[in-house]
Amino acid sequence: MGVVAIVGPTAAAKSRLAMQVARRFGGEIISVDSMQVYRGLDIGTAKPSRTDRKEVPHHLIDVVDPAVTFSVAEHQRMGVAAIEDIEARRAVPLVVGGSGLHFRALVDPLEFPPTDATVRAEIEALEPEDAVVALLAADPDAARLVDLANPRRVARALEIHRITGATPSARASSTNAAAVRNYEPRFPLRAFGLDPGDRLEERVTARFDSMLHAGLVEEVERMQNRLGVTAAQGVGYKQLLPVVRGRASLEEGRRAAISATMGLAKRQRTFFRRDPRITWIPWHDGDDTVLEHGLAAITVALEEMAWTS
Repeated sequence: MGVVAIVGPTAAAKSRLAMQVARRFGGEIISVDSMQVYRGLDIGTAKPSRTDRKEVPHHLIDVVDPAVTFSVAEHQRMGVAAIEDIEARRAVPLVVGGSGLHFRALVDPLEFPPTDATVRAEIEALEPEDAVVALLAADPDAARLVDLANPRRVARALEIHRITGATPSARASSTNAAAVRNYEPRFPLRAFGLDPGDRLEERVTARFDSMLHAGLVEEVERMQNRLGVTAAQGVGYKQLLPVVRGRASLEEGRRAAISATMGLAKRQRTFFRRDPRITWIPWHDGDDTVLEHGLAAITVALEEMAWTS
């Protein structure tokens, strides 16, 4: 037994495949989408419909108000607990989405060191050169692991050391760090990727236009005063906020959102293509063929993992 993941760039039919798998094998879906955790951000995040959520249990959706900053560490804590609970009930955990960091935070032993506002303020009060000196005094080999020309990274490394006592070198040599580097998951894992290739832009454009038709501008207008720092940066929301505030035309917002979505999709593609554990489902002429191949591949994986015995 273990976890099945369906990942890849946005607009690749991941959710449709996940629903098919969940229906057939009694699965539950754990979202690895950094924006679907926010209540009220429905259309722009391509959140699963209420009908789908009623039919198949979904986790890590509508978790917090959009004014709240929801960290990857919190997502990890809730997601790992959900996976363990689903497995205990003999259902199939399906990790689904396009956020690479959130995906790895659930399936791999990533560690997120604590933060402390007081310690951080003390470090940020230092001159950048003094912060570098302090970090090198604690860890002479830190330059191998931390970009000393980047004050933000130096400050974070120093903050972690002052809170936990762990130097960059110690953290890099830990068992967990080695497992993360070597893509060794915390659970038995079979991961599958969907990527529409050169059809990506066509699909991204069609999906965003569908969101506009479904009322995305009205959603942004309704939510604009409730968006915190993180939610306001969500692709689509960030580009349409100037539209609802009268600072840009709808067509300008539309073009900016499609461009930003393409940029996001390309980063997602690059991130996931580096992961050697992912089996990529060949993309053929239409969604139905891709979904058929995907369902067949996942069926075999579940049999091998003893989920269907």
